[in-house]
Amino acid sequence: QVQLVESGGGLVQPGGSLRLSCAASGNIVSINAMGWYRQAPGKARELVAGIFSGSNTRYADPVKGRFTISRDNAKNTALLQMNSLKPEDTAVYYCAAGWNQLGPYWGQGTQVTVSS
Repeated sequence: QVQLVESGGGLVQPGGSLRLSCAASGNIVSINAMGWYRQAPGKARELVAGIFSGSNTRYADPVKGRFTISRDNAKNTALLQMNSLKPEDTAVYYCAAGWNQLGPYWGQGTQVTVSS
């Protein structure tokens, strides 16, 4: 099993920045992909960004050019730097991890609210 713990969410004004962190523990040799999904009220969960073996990255169109995902392998941590935040980025952000895919391991989620 792998445990994922997110941190870094909060309230920020439009145009501001936040950095989310996801720390993995447990059987970490069973994962080579980490990433983030988000779910806004009344909407389906959607992919935000993922980082895969070879440091290949994937981003959802709405966040391209604003969000950057990275991974610190020494600390078994994935980071999501979010810049130029918009109100529509408001959601619960979930960390996900797995082997060549974002799952089946999930974190509990962290709230990100973008509002003036």
